[in-house]
Amino acid sequence: MLLRLAYLGMTNAFALLRLLPMSDRDKDVEILALRHQLTILERQLGNARPRFSPGDRAFLAALLHRLPVATLHRLRLLVRPDTVLRWHRDLIARRHAASSRPKQSGRPRTIRSIRLLVLRLARENPTWGYRRIHGELLVLGIKVAASTVWQILKDAGIDPAPERTSTTWSTFLRSQADALLACDFFEASTLNGTRLHVLAVIEHASRRIRILGATAHPTASWVTQAARNLAMDLDEANRHARFLIRDRDGKFPALFDAVLADAGIQVVLTGVRIPRMNAIMERWIHSCRRELLDRTLIWNRQHLLHALHEYERFYNTHRPHQGIDNARPLQPPPQPATDRAAATRLDILRRQRLGGILNEYHHAA
Repeated sequence: MLLRLAYLGMTNAFALLRLLPMSDRDKDVEILALRHQLTILERQLGNARPRFSPGDRAFLAALLHRLPVATLHRLRLLVRPDTVLRWHRDLIARRHAASSRPKQSGRPRTIRSIRLLVLRLARENPTWGYRRIHGELLVLGIKVAASTVWQILKDAGIDPAPERTSTTWSTFLRSQADALLACDFFEASTLNGTRLHVLAVIEHASRRIRILGATAHPTASWVTQAARNLAMDLDEANRHARFLIRDRDGKFPALFDAVLADAGIQVVLTGVRIPRMNAIMERWIHSCRRELLDRTLIWNRQHLLHALHEYERFYNTHRPHQGIDNARPLQPPPQPATDRAAATRLDILRRQRLGGILNEYHHAA
């Protein structure tokens, strides 16, 4: 709009310069001609209202506001004189509002370190509301308003404390990972079409896998004996588990849960047709199929157990796991190499398992 106003001012300035050499008679003739042309334009417009751009309004208001109202009424204008004066009042009001507007609106923003501390307290203490967090800040000598704490939590999308205190399934899994086991059955087929049922157990914290056995007929006595073997194995390894997650498969008899309860392990059942509640076990079964069973031919039950136990040792001692920062269940991560000269002379050996289906790589001694 400012560019248009400057353009209109320049064009009218040149028009005034053009009028300087003209006589009063010539000016009156030109004014009468312009008025007549405006009359013709008004007849052509009919009932349609003329449209003025903001630049047109600003120019006319600045040009005509100093003239008396009686003089404005005598001029041939497309708008009423009151409209021209209103345009001028609006220009003055907007100019005053722009000049009196404060440089910064509202209170200054809370210091970033305080905002991060508020979010940290809310994250580490799900049961704390904004007033409890406000009190903790006062104990630390940080003086902010309780409403400021509430606004910080709201801007970060953190729900109120009653909605954050409800324990979800994922929260339960993370908090109890060190004491959690998960088990499940999966099937494998031999060359003659016999279906074998494999029972496996995995530890949530370390991702250690245990193959409890494979059978073509998972009877109640067989599954119960697998539970006893698991309890003894955990006792020998000095592992103290509190929960075991399993689905509602009919292969698990009531005695299976009773044996584990005697060992201090509570069985937690997943929802109906909700495999994601046992996601870590399901993920291992997928890895076992993709890395082993889909790449080999199983002759019989003995061959299947041999391949599964080889994969169990490979999985527990060598294969890195992304869910635990690429660590291995039974092997601590090695120290990173700091000698740049040694890194340029790498001597890596390969060890094959199951005829090359699984490969392990080690530094030469």
